[in-house]
Amino acid sequence: MKKSLFVAGILALSTLSFASKTYEIALANSTKAGSVQLKAGQYSVKISGDKAVFTDVDTAKQYTVPVKIQNAAKKFDSTKIDATHDGNVDTLKDIQLGGSTTELDF
Repeated sequence: MKKSLFVAGILALSTLSFASKTYEIALANSTKAGSVQLKAGQYSVKISGDKAVFTDVDTAKQYTVPVKIQNAAKKFDSTKIDATHDGNVDTLKDIQLGGSTTELDF
């Protein structure tokens, strides 16, 4: 009984550490993610349920954006951003998270 609780505890901790994985991205221009406007700069991105949480590395300000999470057949080699450019603003289409099979669609 104690052994199975220990194993369950280890599994729960490993799931929590996976869920808290963050990814670093750099935005060269002002970028719209969903309805949120992000200024150019460095951000860490974390998945929280069906939302992406962008944290500005310089100010620690957080921006939460709803996303559709897609799973690819194989892992992405690196984190890649796909965005469209219109005037002075980029608009995020998706982010492929390096080292995972996860793609965030905006």
